[in-house]
Amino acid sequence: MFCGILIGVVVLLQNLFPDVTLFVPKFWLVFGFMAGITFIAYTVASIGLKRNPETGIMAIMASIGLKMIFCMAFVLIYSIKEKGNRIVFTLDFFSLYLLFTAFEIFCLLRNLRHQNLK
Repeated sequence: MFCGILIGVVVLLQNLFPDVTLFVPKFWLVFGFMAGITFIAYTVASIGLKRNPETGIMAIMASIGLKMIFCMAFVLIYSIKEKGNRIVFTLDFFSLYLLFTAFEIFCLLRNLRHQNLK
């Protein structure tokens, strides 16, 4: 549902400002990568929380760390392969990174809150 909202916002911004370069040409590749890596990180952290809630924080930190490493590798590979507007790419990438990370942490903390009530 979160991805659907973000896709709607991106399409809306592209239609509202057609003459302004708000997104890199391969934006949907970046979006798909971020959505996929966030899903994998969330799944790993969620499994870690369910298996052992006391060490679940370590699973959360490990998933966020792995996500950051894969994202840095993606930025390196993308910037080597694509020669374009680096400022637009930086703004696109980090806005997606922060939105997906905030969503992931919000959902994980919500799961932790439910475990504390038990």
